[in-house]
Amino acid sequence: MVKYTDLNVPLRTIMTPGPVEVDPRVLRAMTTPILGQFDPAFTNIMNETMEMLRAVFQTDNQWAFPVDGTSRAGLEAVLCSMIEPGDKVLVPIYGRFGYLLTEICQRYGAEVTTMEVPWGEVFDPEVVIKKIHEVSPKIVAIVHAETSTSCMQPLKEIGEACRNADVLLVVDAVASLGGVDLKVDELKLDAVIGGTQKCLSVPSGLAPVTYNKRVEEVINKRKSIELGLKTSQSEFSNNRIMSNYFDLAQLQDYWSPVRLNHHTEATSMQYALREGLRIILEEGLENRFARHKLNEQALVAGIKAMGLDIFGDEKHKLPVVTAIEIPVGIDGEEVRAMMLEDFEVEIASSFGPLHGKIWRIGAMGYSSRKKNILHVLSALEGTLIRKGFNVNRGESLQAALNVYDEYKKTGFETVEADKIIIPSM
Repeated sequence: MVKYTDLNVPLRTIMTPGPVEVDPRVLRAMTTPILGQFDPAFTNIMNETMEMLRAVFQTDNQWAFPVDGTSRAGLEAVLCSMIEPGDKVLVPIYGRFGYLLTEICQRYGAEVTTMEVPWGEVFDPEVVIKKIHEVSPKIVAIVHAETSTSCMQPLKEIGEACRNADVLLVVDAVASLGGVDLKVDELKLDAVIGGTQKCLSVPSGLAPVTYNKRVEEVINKRKSIELGLKTSQSEFSNNRIMSNYFDLAQLQDYWSPVRLNHHTEATSMQYALREGLRIILEEGLENRFARHKLNEQALVAGIKAMGLDIFGDEKHKLPVVTAIEIPVGIDGEEVRAMMLEDFEVEIASSFGPLHGKIWRIGAMGYSSRKKNILHVLSALEGTLIRKGFNVNRGESLQAALNVYDEYKKTGFETVEADKIIIPSM
C-alpha cells in the first residue's frame, strides 16, 4: 500500500500574472468553522461581501456578488445570461483573452464581429466607436487589462459611446480589479467581471461580478426558476438562460433576501473573499493603487537598468503586469526554470504569438511588495549572468532602490507590508 506524506508545499515568491501570493490573513480566515449557507450568521457575511464589492468596483449597482468558479465562470455567467441566439456582439481583440470572450459568445449563439490590433498595442477608442456604429451590436465585450501582453485598454470614450448608442458594455476586469483604478459607474460600464486570484490576493475559485439595471432588465426577461424549486409564483420564460449554474437571474435570488436554494455556497471561499475585500478597504483604494504603481515603477527601472527591454506600448502599460522581451540567444524557459529551482521565484511566459518571446512579471495584490520586487530582480539578474547574457551587473537593484528613495523624498513613505501611505492634504 502506498503511503502518502503530509502535504508540505515549497514556499515560493510568486510573481506571475496570477495566481499570486495570498495574504496570510485571508488564509487564516479560510480556517474559520463552516456555517450552513442559510444560517443568518452566514447570510450576513454574504451581505457584507456585497457591500464591500460595491466599494471595490466603485459602483452603486444593486448587484455585486461572486459567482462560484474561477474568473472564467464570471465571464460565462454574465455573457450567457445576456446573450440570446442571433444577438450581435462586437469583441475588440488585443491579446489572448479577447479570443476567450469571442469563443464564449459564439458558444451561446451570438453573431460575433471581431476587430484586432497587433499584440502589444491597444485600440484607439475612436476606431472601436466607429465599428460600433457600423455593426450596431447588442453587446460590446472587451478586456480592460490584457495580461498576455501587459496592455490596458482605455475605456472612458468607449463607455460613453456605448451608452449613447444603447449598447451594453461588458468588461473583463479580471486582472485589474483591486490593483488599478476602475470606476465602474463613472466609466459607464454595464457589466464588469473580476477575479479573486489576481489583485484581490484571494485563492482562485470565485469571480466577482457587478452589473447595472440595464443588464438586469435583459436578464429578468429570461428568468426561469428550475423545476424542482418552482412555486406557483415563480417566473417562467420560454427564452430561459442556457446555463442553469451560471443563470444570473437565479443567482440574484440566491444573493437577495429570497435566498433561492440554487447551489451550495463555497463557504470557506466566501470567508476568504470577505477578508480580502476588508483588507483592500482597510488599506484604501487610492493607497492600494499608489502601492501597485510604485512597485511597477521600481520593477521597470530595474529591468531597464539590467539592459532588458519592456515589451509593448508603454503608454498603455498595465501597471500590475510587466512584459519583458527575452534577449536573443536566451532560452526563456531555461531562465524561468532556474529562477524557480535556485531562487524559488516564479515568473510567467506568454501565449500564442508571444510564446517564447516575452516573460511576464506580475506584481499584484499581496505579491506587490518591495521585498518581492527586489527578489525577482536579483533572481533574474543572477540567472541571466549564469546563462551568459551580458547584464549591467549591480545596476538593477540600485535603480529600483532609487525609485523607492525618490518616493520617500516626495511625500510617500514605505511602512509595514509595503503600504504606501499618502499624507492627507
